Amino acid sequence: MQIKDCMKHNVVSISATATICDAAAIVVKRHVGLLPVLDEQGKPIGVVSLRDLLELELPDFVNFIADVDFVHDFGAVETTRPAPEELAQPVTTIMQPITTIPEDCGLLRAYSLMLQHNLLDLPVVSKTGKLVGIASRVDVGTAILSNWPSQEAKEQ
Repeated sequence: MQIKDCMKHNVVSISATATICDAAAIVVKRHVGLLPVLDEQGKPIGVVSLRDLLELELPDFVNFIADVDFVHDFGAVETTRPAPEELAQPVTTIMQPITTIPEDCGLLRAYSLMLQHNLLDLPVVSKTGKLVGIASRVDVGTAILSNWPSQEAKEQ
């Protein structure tokens, strides 16, 4: 089985010319955790994740301490938001490098790449490099497990 057999075909993505505010609005409206960033030809050049967006709101001290268990409430920081100037910046200023796989990739290789790069979702590209789908760990894992013999088959 190949990744194209279990990926989602309806991928939510964003243009490289969009703003950070645009990305946040799409994440909220479409309820997705990863936005592939596409160039003018529809080829992925990076990704923006929910985490990338939320890090804009986290206080700087969170990055300097190993354990936040002792912080029970962030107080006034809870109501702060990124500045409008920051939200108006191009989405490319916060995008991360992208790892993609070709649509004819095998499932074990795809799952191995997800583990190796600590990815929950993996954009899938055509032979020409255009975005054609996205596969989650759950998509890949359940497709692999679906090929295991069932209990009914063992009993026969």
